[in-house]
Amino acid sequence: MRERASVTQTLQASDARVQWDSILDDVSRGERRVLVEKDGVPVAAIVTTEDLKRLDTLEAARDEAFQALWRTGEAFKDQSPEQIERDVAAAIQAARVKRRAEQSRAATR
Repeated sequence: MRERASVTQTLQASDARVQWDSILDDVSRGERRVLVEKDGVPVAAIVTTEDLKRLDTLEAARDEAFQALWRTGEAFKDQSPEQIERDVAAAIQAARVKRRAEQSRAATR
């Protein structure tokens, strides 16, 4: 596996245009990543294809991990945050009461 690029260089878009061939050569060898700015605002990055694949993989894993949260949010979209908070607190309390009752039964056996 290739070592990660250790240097991220920031360039203005005009400088990146002038240095384009050199940037592509360095980036393709994993020697640097380039953050391109326009008027001091980051607008793009030039990275290796391996970096892009890694980013795509991370995004896919994140999306998969968040599916449950998005489904839950959709299920409660018509409830106010305050109502959801009350319902959650009641469910937690009910679970605690149930657990204590089970522990009490188990202790008396």
